[in-house]
Amino acid sequence: MIKRIAAVARRREILWTLVQRDLRVRYSRSLLGYVWTVLDPLLMASVYFVVFTFIFKAGRVADTPYFLYLLSGLLAWQWFTGAVTDTTKSLIQEARLVRSTNLPREVWVIRCVVAKGVEYVLSLPILVGFVIYYLARGRVDLDWELVFFPLALVLQFLLLVGLGLLLAPVTVLATDMQRVVRIFLRFFFYLSPVLYGLQSVPDQLRAVLILNPLNGILSLYRGGLFERGVSWVDVGVSVVMSLLLVVLGFWAFSRLERSVLKEI
Repeated sequence: MIKRIAAVARRREILWTLVQRDLRVRYSRSLLGYVWTVLDPLLMASVYFVVFTFIFKAGRVADTPYFLYLLSGLLAWQWFTGAVTDTTKSLIQEARLVRSTNLPREVWVIRCVVAKGVEYVLSLPILVGFVIYYLARGRVDLDWELVFFPLALVLQFLLLVGLGLLLAPVTVLATDMQRVVRIFLRFFFYLSPVLYGLQSVPDQLRAVLILNPLNGILSLYRGGLFERGVSWVDVGVSVVMSLLLVVLGFWAFSRLERSVLKEI
């Protein structure tokens, strides 16, 4: 695993070139381009805000202000679901280059995670704008735990790399995995505290949901913005799960690499 990570690190310039290529291709065919990066989660946050606040009148299902809570979760979720979807088909889409180049094959997976991570970082100004708005209205008090925001970025990156290295080779060998992943993401969205806080979940379900690695990651993203702060138990679970998935991902990728090359 260490040798494979070192090999990827040595090709980091090529990795960044591939990321830039992906971003240029993605935005070159779109009239709005970068605007979609912020418009999609912004519209979704607006829809969920109206549904839970005015239609269902669900009360306090999360920390307030609820719209800021939604937006902070949906931006992170957009990175998660986009990276998982792209890494799943990363080897199939680039089959010719995967076969013909001498790059570490993990590069083709990691580039998808980095590209979606760049989009996430580029979407953060819209979150900052709403933070400033709620600060001006006195509805948000920034906390020192905001310094842990970069840790959330690192943990989510590791989590996505681990998942991508697991899913990419399996999808080559069993193409039905793409459909399975789409269904999984729909379920996982509602099992993650994107729309709600874990404090609103019944106790019998909380024991199961606490194993979700996104709990700690989202807690770090939101820790400096809301009164509840960072849940370090959830963060500990996220650290362990992310590291385990990275190790398992590199191991599985190395074991399946030959089979993948024969298949593509």
